[in-house]
Amino acid sequence: MKTGKLSAKIAVITGGSSGIGLATAKRFVEEGAYVFITGRRQAELDKAVAEIGRNVTGVQGDVSNLDDLDRLYKEVETKKGKLDVLFANAGIAEPVPTPDVTPEHYDRTFDINTRGVFFAVHKALPLMKDGGSIIVNGSGAWQKGIPMYAAYAATKAALRSFVRTWTAEFAGKGIRANVISPGPVETPILEGQFGENTDAVKERFKAMVPMGRIGKPEEIASAAVFLASEESSYITGIDLPVDGGLVAV
Repeated sequence: MKTGKLSAKIAVITGGSSGIGLATAKRFVEEGAYVFITGRRQAELDKAVAEIGRNVTGVQGDVSNLDDLDRLYKEVETKKGKLDVLFANAGIAEPVPTPDVTPEHYDRTFDINTRGVFFAVHKALPLMKDGGSIIVNGSGAWQKGIPMYAAYAATKAALRSFVRTWTAEFAGKGIRANVISPGPVETPILEGQFGENTDAVKERFKAMVPMGRIGKPEEIASAAVFLASEESSYITGIDLPVDGGLVAV
C-alpha cells in the first residue's frame, strides 16, 4: 500500500475554509495528514469540513485575535498533542491607492497578514516537533511594485523577513521555515477585491504573467505539500514563487 507524503503528520492551516487554504487542506488529507483548519465564518468553515470529509477539525477564529489562536492550539494539543506542519495562509488583499489608505485599512491589513502570521507561528512552537515545517503564504507583490497594493505588499515583505530569521533561529530543532509566493490565483479573494470588474482585472493579470494565465489553488497546494514533506528536507529559508513566472522576468 502506497504511503502518503504526509502520512501521520498533524497540520494546521489558517484560512482553510476557501481558496488556497481549502485546496491545501484537501491535498494534505489525501497525503495522509490530519488537518486543523481555521476560518472566520462558521458556516463557511462547516462547509469546508464537510467537503474535506475526513481527518479534519474546523476551529472558528480570526488570526488577528490572540485568544482565537490560543483556542486553536489548545484544540490541537487536546486532540493530537503535537504539531508537524503549520501553513500560515490566512490573509486579506484590499487594493487601495496610497492617497486613499486609511489608518483602519492599514491596521487591518497588518493585523491579519503580518501580526496574525507572526503569532500563529509563535503560539505553534510549543507543540511543534523537532523536524517540523513552517510555511507562510506570501506574494510576489512586494517585489513588483503593483499600484494600489502598498500596505498589502509591505505585509508580505515582512513575512519574507520573518522566515529568514526563523530559518536561523529554529534550525537547532530541525524546524524549517519557508515562504510560498503565489501569483494571481482563481480564489474567492480575487473576486472579492474587484467585484464586477474581476474579469477585466484577470485579463490584466494574465498579461503580466509569462505563462499567460491565472493560477489554480491546487497548484499552490502542490507546492505546500512539497515544503511540508520530507521531499524538501534540505530546503529552508526560501521564497518559492508559484506564479507562472511573474517575478522572474
